[in-house]
Amino acid sequence: MTSPSESSRPAPTNAYHLWAPRCWHGMRTGDWLPIMARNRFRVSPTLWGLAFTVTAASGFNSLMALLQRMVLGRKLDAVRIEQPPVFIVGHWRSGTTLLHELLVCDPQFAYPDTYECLAPNHFHVTRRIVVPWAKYLLPRQRPMDNMAVGWERPQEDEFALLNMGLPSPYEGLAFPNHPWPHLDFLDMERVGEDERRRWQQGLLEFLKSVSYRKPKALVLKSPAHLGRIEALVELFPEARFVHIVRDPYVVYASTVRLWKSLTAVQSLQRPKHIGLEEHVLECFERMYRAVEKQQSAVAPQRFHELRYEDLVADPLEQVEQIYQRLDLGDFAAMRPHLEDYLADVADYKTNRYRLPDEEHARVTERWGWIIEKYGYSTQREPAAAEG
Repeated sequence: MTSPSESSRPAPTNAYHLWAPRCWHGMRTGDWLPIMARNRFRVSPTLWGLAFTVTAASGFNSLMALLQRMVLGRKLDAVRIEQPPVFIVGHWRSGTTLLHELLVCDPQFAYPDTYECLAPNHFHVTRRIVVPWAKYLLPRQRPMDNMAVGWERPQEDEFALLNMGLPSPYEGLAFPNHPWPHLDFLDMERVGEDERRRWQQGLLEFLKSVSYRKPKALVLKSPAHLGRIEALVELFPEARFVHIVRDPYVVYASTVRLWKSLTAVQSLQRPKHIGLEEHVLECFERMYRAVEKQQSAVAPQRFHELRYEDLVADPLEQVEQIYQRLDLGDFAAMRPHLEDYLADVADYKTNRYRLPDEEHARVTERWGWIIEKYGYSTQREPAAAEG
């Protein structure tokens, strides 16, 4: 459907190591088995071994979660998040990961790392045991792009919410041939008050746990938070938001590839991808309609927007603008750390995409108002040379 021109990495397959961690490997038994039951245990026969390892891991997670609660429960409950977090929001494949990595170069900030997000129920008591040997189980790069992977690297907190048993659209990664669940949690508009409060308390519980040994302002990123601004402001009235946007035609093509890549290595079924393109179109519209309605919940001086293309062209200038707009502190003190990071990733290359004419027209029809709002052109670009 799309053709990357700077990188032709094939999509991963389920030959991915049986023991390699999946995004739901940190779930407790009481949260994992209901998901299996809701999907009628329709696991592809060749993936029953994976299902067994996840089920076995859920027992371990349950025991370790109980241990952590016994040892640290009162201390974690007593944590107070004194400094308002910074939320990086943007649709999948809009550059949220890059921006997250740039901002957390500043030593004044903390962030949830990959192990904390994949083991949110017990990471305090298991990190020293699990991470030293589990580091060999992670791939060097993410399956959908060139970004580096590591247990201590910044990670999106949506994975933590999933592993805590909270409603998350990411549950659909396990059974991609079934309708994607919990899409109401992309904008929270049809979520009942009790469920909304439970979701908020779960997020707060996780952030308090992260803050227990990292008493700094947290920088958080999750594409799924894009349509949850009001719910986040209810929790943190002084929170600051950085909204990153990217050419929607690229976002569409890259998001389709993202879900294909992730389901290839994460799911318990051989994914068929039926209706995937419509799913991407619908979720994008839903989330940006929510942004239109909810942005007014944030004071203008606590909400900043930027374009991915500008960030890539001049990251120092764009990050400095974020610091100035949101009053994040002394950018001059942070600049050397940012320059060191940029030097390390100087060779990074992204995929380039060119949509077929009919798909370009479909995206224009469905997303035209968003494309024009953020200053992108609906005109078809000439074909790019392969590089």
